[in-house]
Amino acid sequence: MDWRNFIHSDPAILAGKPVVRGTRLAVSFLMELLGTGWTCEQILANYPGLTTEALQAVFAFAAESLQEESLYSLRLRSA
Repeated sequence: MDWRNFIHSDPAILAGKPVVRGTRLAVSFLMELLGTGWTCEQILANYPGLTTEALQAVFAFAAESLQEESLYSLRLRSA
């Protein structure tokens, strides 16, 4: 799964926050819904423009972002 096919950032859309391509649904918003207890099924039902693949891309993007952030933090601590 290459999240780059589904997630993009455009300064003209939500101040450049990463969003699902073709929507105004920010990755952070979707992750917040999951964090407050929404299921994937509930999200997909409430946002019909969102696909299962796009939601999987949100997870892939978040996971990669957290890995990069962790590596960056480790490098700062080692310096």
